[in-house]
Amino acid sequence: MATINAAMVKQLREKSGAGIMDCKEALSECNGDGSKAVDFLRKKGLATAAKRAGRAMAEGAIESYIHMDSKLGVLVEVNCETDFVAKNDDFKEFAKNIAMHIAATNPVGIRPEDVPEETINKEKEIYRGQVLEMGKPEKIVDKIVEGKLKKYFKENCLLNQDYVRDPNMTIADLINEKIAKIGENITIKRFVRFKMGES
Repeated sequence: MATINAAMVKQLREKSGAGIMDCKEALSECNGDGSKAVDFLRKKGLATAAKRAGRAMAEGAIESYIHMDSKLGVLVEVNCETDFVAKNDDFKEFAKNIAMHIAATNPVGIRPEDVPEETINKEKEIYRGQVLEMGKPEKIVDKIVEGKLKKYFKENCLLNQDYVRDPNMTIADLINEKIAKIGENITIKRFVRFKMGES
């Protein structure tokens, strides 16, 4: 059994943002392995998030991000359960980071269900054309098209996207981590991205 010291706990806290006791527990469970402990905390975050999924979220904040040249801006509404959390600087910073991520990645929607049916059909048509052009047999075309569509959702739906500040986690992972840390349900309700000259 590895000895867990304060330096290890501090390092894990900086990496994960989790509380001292959670970090100690994760390191103990993972025999002092820092990277396994990060995964352990993520899974715990997922479990906490699942437990809180049905709770009402009537509070939150609208945060903005304006890019340096003032030609690109984002407004995002992030909801939580209590006014106490909504006013918390950590929560506001989280919402601002989400707005900045949206500015950088230009997602089509928050989740795959938000992508309009016509956009999905158009993408499928393009992929089907590409696959047939490659001379693939008809029976595997649909499978390849589905794979390409999955990739499209990964790149274009906010929750599926890799977080620009830490590509090892998705936005959904980031939210779950935050839920585990603050002990409240959080959701991204809506966003709008303005780019100069675009209608």
